[in-house]
Amino acid sequence: MLNNKKEFKMNYGGKEITLETGRLAKQADAAILASCEGTQVLVTLTCAKEVNDGQDFFPLLVDYKEKFYAAGKFLGGFLKREGRPSNAEILIMRLIDRPLRPLFPEGFMNETILMAQVVSQGAGDSEVLAGLGAAAALAISDVPFNGPMGYAKVGKVDGKLILNPTKAEWDAGALGLLVAGSAEAVLMVEGESNEVSEAEMLEAIVFGHNNIKEFCKLLDKMTKEVGVKKREFTPVTPNAALMTAAMSEFSTEARKVLSTNVKQERSNATNAFRKHIKEALKANPAKFGLTEETDFGKEAAKVTDEVLYKMMRADILNENKRIAGRGLAVVRAIETETSVLNSVHGSALFTRGETQVLAAVTIGGKEGEQMYDSIHGVGYDKFYLHYSMPPFSVGEAKGYRGVGRREIGHGNLAERALKKAMPSQTEFPYTVRVACEVLESNGSSSMGSVCSGSMALMDAGVPLKGPVAGVAMGLIKEGDKYKILTDILGDEDHLGDMDFKLAGTAAGITAIQMDMKIAGISEQIFREALAQAKEGRTHILGEMAKTISTNRIGFKAGVPQIKSFKIAPDKIGALIGPGGKNIKALQENFKVTMDVAEDGTVKVLGVDVQKIDEVIALADMQLNGPKIGAIYKGTVVTIKEYGAFVDIVPGLAGLVHVSEIADERVNDPNDYLTEGQLLDVKVLEVDRFGKIKLSAKAVAPVAKKAK
Repeated sequence: MLNNKKEFKMNYGGKEITLETGRLAKQADAAILASCEGTQVLVTLTCAKEVNDGQDFFPLLVDYKEKFYAAGKFLGGFLKREGRPSNAEILIMRLIDRPLRPLFPEGFMNETILMAQVVSQGAGDSEVLAGLGAAAALAISDVPFNGPMGYAKVGKVDGKLILNPTKAEWDAGALGLLVAGSAEAVLMVEGESNEVSEAEMLEAIVFGHNNIKEFCKLLDKMTKEVGVKKREFTPVTPNAALMTAAMSEFSTEARKVLSTNVKQERSNATNAFRKHIKEALKANPAKFGLTEETDFGKEAAKVTDEVLYKMMRADILNENKRIAGRGLAVVRAIETETSVLNSVHGSALFTRGETQVLAAVTIGGKEGEQMYDSIHGVGYDKFYLHYSMPPFSVGEAKGYRGVGRREIGHGNLAERALKKAMPSQTEFPYTVRVACEVLESNGSSSMGSVCSGSMALMDAGVPLKGPVAGVAMGLIKEGDKYKILTDILGDEDHLGDMDFKLAGTAAGITAIQMDMKIAGISEQIFREALAQAKEGRTHILGEMAKTISTNRIGFKAGVPQIKSFKIAPDKIGALIGPGGKNIKALQENFKVTMDVAEDGTVKVLGVDVQKIDEVIALADMQLNGPKIGAIYKGTVVTIKEYGAFVDIVPGLAGLVHVSEIADERVNDPNDYLTEGQLLDVKVLEVDRFGKIKLSAKAVAPVAKKAK
C-alpha cells in the first residue's frame, strides 16, 4: 500500500500537535511529520543493521536543517542553496541529541542517524516539533530505545508558567527553558532566566516534566497502534572475566594514578598505567581470558578506563573522596586579574585550578552588529560571545582547524549567562563582543568563560546588573546511593553521571544546562544539586570580587563612545541629504559614525567626545538653525572689509558686521580680529534664507589690537 497514513494528535500547551507517519519517506526505519500551527518538520530515522568491525562506541548523529522554501524565502547572498548549518541549527542539533543518548541500551553500537528538516514554517515552534518528531520516530521504530521521552519549552510571563510559549512570550518572559525527559525522570535542561531563584527554576523544570509525561502517553498509544517490534541485537560488552581479573591485579597502581593532583602528571601516569597493563596482558593472555591474537593495546585501553571508573566512583560513594582527595563541595583555588591586555577595551584572566580563560571585550556601534539570516527573518545581535578552545589548552600537539559544534554550544551557554546581566540598549546603546580564549582546560571552561567574560565586561566599563559566575556540578549514582560534586574535573565529567552547569549573579540564576549520562534524575537530586551549585557560585563570586566587583567608571582611552539626540522624523531626509551627501560629510569631517533610526533617534559614535559634541551641535544647527539670543563660542574663519564670518559650530557660519564688533566705529575689522580667533557671539537674527547675523559687542565689545 503506497499510503498508509496515520495521525496522532494532542493539545500541548494550548496548541494542537499532530504526529503523522506512514505517508512520507517510507524506506527510512521511521519517519514522522510533526505539525503545529502551519509549521511542519519531517524527521527521519535510519539505523545500520550491523555493527562495523571493531567499533567500540555508539555513532549517533542528529541533523537539523531549516529549508528556506519552508518560509517562502530566498537565502541572502550569492549562494541560494542551503549549505553548512548555521550556529542556531547546530545548537538545536545538540539539544535534540543530548537527552537521547542515555536512553539507548548499553552496548548498542549500530550507527544511527536522525534527520529533522523544517519543510513548512508557520507560527508553530520548529525546534520543539523536531524534538518531538525524533522521540516519536524512535518510539515506533525497531531501533532499541528505552523511551518514550519528550521535549517541552517552558516560559514564565507575569508570574505564570507557560508550556511551549510563542516567540514573543519567550522573549518577554522571566525565564525560558527547554526541558527533556522520560516519563520517569528529567534528562536535560537548557535555558536562561532573569536572575530567578533556585525555587523558581525547579518549579519551571517540574512543570515542563509533568507535561512531557502527558506527551509520553501519546507515544505509548502511537507505539501500540503503529510501532514495530524492537530488533534483537548483541550488545558489545566488556570481557567480564578480564575486568574482574584486572580489578584485582591493577588496583594498587590505579590508586596511585587517582592520587596524582596535577592533570598533566595524572595523564602521564594514566598513559604509563595503560602501557603496563598492555605488557601484562601480552605476557600472560590466558590469565586474563585472552588469546595470542588479541589486540592488546585496545584491551588495555578498555581495562584502564574500567578500573579507574570503578575505583573513582567507589571512592566518592563510599569515602566522600575525590581525585587527589578534594572534598565533594570544594571549589578549586581561584586566581583573577583584569586589564591583562594593553590595547583592548576590557580584559580579564580567570584561573580555577587547571582551567584558565582569557576574555577580551570589544565595544562599538552598529558596524559591529552580528547579522543572521534564517527562515524566521534577518536579525542583528548587539551582544555576542565567541568561545575558542585550541588543542594546546589540554596539552595536545594538534593544529587548530576552527570552531566545532562543542565550542559553539559552550560559547552559547556562556553568552546566555552574560546576556541576561547586560544593561538595556536604552541604558547602554553599544554593540559588545566578548572573546573567550581557553588557555588551559580541566573542568568546565564554559563556566570559566562566564567568570572571565563578566570581569572583562566590568573592566571595559559595561554597567552589568551584577557580576556573573558559573559552576559545573557532577553526580555519581549507583542504585539509590548518590553524591553530588561541585566544580568537577575533566576526569570526573568523563567518569560521572551528570554534567550540570549553573551561572548567575548574587541575585539569581541567568543560565542553566544539565545533561545526563544515565536515565535521568529525581526532583530531590535536582533540588540538592541546585542548592549546592548556589553555594559554589557564591564562593566564586566572592573570589572574583577580590579583583573587581562593579564596572569601572568611564571607558579606557581609545574606546568609542556613543551619544544620542532626537530629531523630528520628517527631518531625517534633511540630515541625510541628497544621496547621503550631508551625513557622509558630517561623518568624514568629524571622524564619527552616525546611525539614524526611523523614530528620529540619531546615535553618534566616535573616539573623540569633543568631536561628537561638535557634530551633534552642527546637525542641530543645520536642521533647526541657531537659537535667537543664544550665545556661542565661535571661531573667526574669514575677515572681510564689512565684517567677519564666524563659525558658531564647524561648518556653520554667521556674519559679525563691522557695527557689531566694538562700541566704537570700526574701519578695518583686521584691527580687532584675527582668523582662527575664538570669539563669544550672540545670535541676533536668522533671515528667511538661513543667513545668520551675529554680534560680538552684545556679549563683550572687542578691543582694538595693539600696534
